[in-house]
Amino acid sequence: MAKCLVVGGAGFIGSNLADELVKQKNKVTILDNLVTGKKENLNPKAKFVKADIRDLKKIRPHFQGVDFVFLLAALSRIQPSIEDPITHHDVNVNGALNVLVAAKDAKVKKLVYSTSFSVYGNQKKMPLHEGSPVAPLSPYGLHKYVGEQYCRLFSLVYGLPTVCLRYSNAFGPRMLTEGAYASVLGIFIRQRLNDEPMTVIGDGRNKRDYVFVGDIVRANILAAESKLGDGRPVNIGYGREYNIKEIAKTIGGPVVNLPPRFEVRRSLADISLAKKMLKWVPKTNVIEWLKEYKKQMGLDEKGNQIEGF
Repeated sequence: MAKCLVVGGAGFIGSNLADELVKQKNKVTILDNLVTGKKENLNPKAKFVKADIRDLKKIRPHFQGVDFVFLLAALSRIQPSIEDPITHHDVNVNGALNVLVAAKDAKVKKLVYSTSFSVYGNQKKMPLHEGSPVAPLSPYGLHKYVGEQYCRLFSLVYGLPTVCLRYSNAFGPRMLTEGAYASVLGIFIRQRLNDEPMTVIGDGRNKRDYVFVGDIVRANILAAESKLGDGRPVNIGYGREYNIKEIAKTIGGPVVNLPPRFEVRRSLADISLAKKMLKWVPKTNVIEWLKEYKKQMGLDEKGNQIEGF
């Protein structure tokens, strides 16, 4: 049994990770400020600490005696970071640095950092591998890359073992469906449940690699248990891309196209390093999962709400 601290454990990915760690009989503490996380996501068998990672003095005591720290707390969407780069920098960079300092001082065994494919920006050569150029197109992407570099430095300079997991587009249970931090899959489902057309940005041909939250959870645990600890990035994706039109067609229903915005056109993961170093392979395909998920949410084959559901 390990003592685990899940920073951001009330959020989409963090809460799923906390659940699995509890299931595996670990002693789990969740630290979250509940800005984007939700109380209903909290595992009742885990200890909960309400705190903001920007407050080093307040979070520091909760790292004592911890074996593994999983850093998932972030303001994690592209567009909001463009609209408010200062707040996002404060959370995503200064907050991440505070977590690293607290982990270093507490001499934890390893810190696993959740980063993002947004660090790559627009690339012509696919699939993307860990040696691909880094050229973020948003403050969020830059923040995540700075966090990666801090992890590398803390491993090199202070001897804190760290691993950086670069996620492609995450989906699964508890993904946000409303607000500025909602994912496109969550937004589409909510729109169809409200009998609204799905809003597709641009021509709908932008391609994304989607990775299931359960697969991300396994990657985090395998990274903590692995021999990796030098701060290197490891891609966590599915290894196949789908365009937005395919996602909308799978859900079913009318579509409205909105003006294009500043975002990458393609994102496809090379996951060979994760397979080799973590012995990890993704198991869940987004299209197959969506077909089942929309049934659970009360949508028929054409994306219409089932009467009486």
